[in-house]
Amino acid sequence: MLARVHDAALSGDPAPAQARGLVARSWDRVRAQGVNPDDVHPPGPLDAGQVERRRTGSALAGVLPELRSALTSVAEDARHVMVVTDADGVLLWREGSTAVRHRADALGFTEGADWSESSVGTNAIGTALAEDGPVQIFSAEHFVRSHHVWTCTACPVHDPRTGELLGVVDLSGPAETVHPTTVALVGTAVRLAEAGLWRTHEARLDVLRTIGAPLLARSSGPGLVVDDQGWVAAAAGLSGIDRVAAPVADRVVAVRGLGPCLPEPVPGGWLLRPARGAARMRLSLDLDGRPPRAVVEGTSRWEHPLSTRHAEVLVLLARAGATGLDAAALSQGLYGDRAHLVTVRAEMSRLRRGLGGLLLARPYRIAPEVELDLRGVRESRLVRASSAPGVAALRR
Repeated sequence: MLARVHDAALSGDPAPAQARGLVARSWDRVRAQGVNPDDVHPPGPLDAGQVERRRTGSALAGVLPELRSALTSVAEDARHVMVVTDADGVLLWREGSTAVRHRADALGFTEGADWSESSVGTNAIGTALAEDGPVQIFSAEHFVRSHHVWTCTACPVHDPRTGELLGVVDLSGPAETVHPTTVALVGTAVRLAEAGLWRTHEARLDVLRTIGAPLLARSSGPGLVVDDQGWVAAAAGLSGIDRVAAPVADRVVAVRGLGPCLPEPVPGGWLLRPARGAARMRLSLDLDGRPPRAVVEGTSRWEHPLSTRHAEVLVLLARAGATGLDAAALSQGLYGDRAHLVTVRAEMSRLRRGLGGLLLARPYRIAPEVELDLRGVRESRLVRASSAPGVAALRR
């Protein structure tokens, strides 16, 4: 029945039944992206050096023991392979049944291969990334015909601190091994991994706290000790701040309640104290550049390159003023609906990593002590070309 539904969807003939909503949405996406259902292999895998670099840079490397403990023995016994990908859908680790791994090799389901929807069509990994949720794809629900002999179950992994998408955990095997409880099993493994990520974060902050608290106690005036990502380990004279912009040597960081701070390196992190003779922070947007840039001026001047989406976010926040926008309102302004909350929170996490104290949360807004210079924004190339509904409204 699934095979007939699949054939009808591709030929335009009347279908004997309707595909599941999730599958139908995915088929629509991959057809629009030009994926060929008769392709046998995905594009060539990345070389070993590139895979190793992605592994080293992946936060999921630290929780592999939890994933192996929860899934590898199950995969071996149930004729499955366990796969862990990054947020691009590139396979970084693959373990499990030797026989199934050999069958997977024939499909190009190997380390370094790209299994996003745009590369290989509907599959549990790519569709879990696109839908940002757990997915089970069975047999002819896969878009590419050579995948119809497989069943795959995947669940995305998020950074528990920020909601940022880190990658996907997947169990795949021959179609006859399908089982409904696999979804719950993979979801449980992902929750264990996310808990492990949180414990690692807390442990690192605890170590930094033992260094930072005495430093602040010996200092006069307020200050913070933060890690390399800007998470606060210790504070003096301030409260209610959990994160600032990721510090960079010799670059001023704007901190709510402190103003401009010049980071001082300490073991495992940075000490932030008000810079002497600090001027008021000013933010302007260069939206005609490629890429667009945020320009920050205080005791020094620095530029932060922006993606188009991050530039649109800053335009919307500038327009909202002191009242700011919550995640739902930002989703409406960027996408025209309120359904992209996870994506918005992840984008804001990445943007705050670069601009930190210039941006506040709950609701998202530009800090009141930051002076805004918005000359030329309405007439800029980015605003003229933007398809984001909120930015288009500003243009009109």
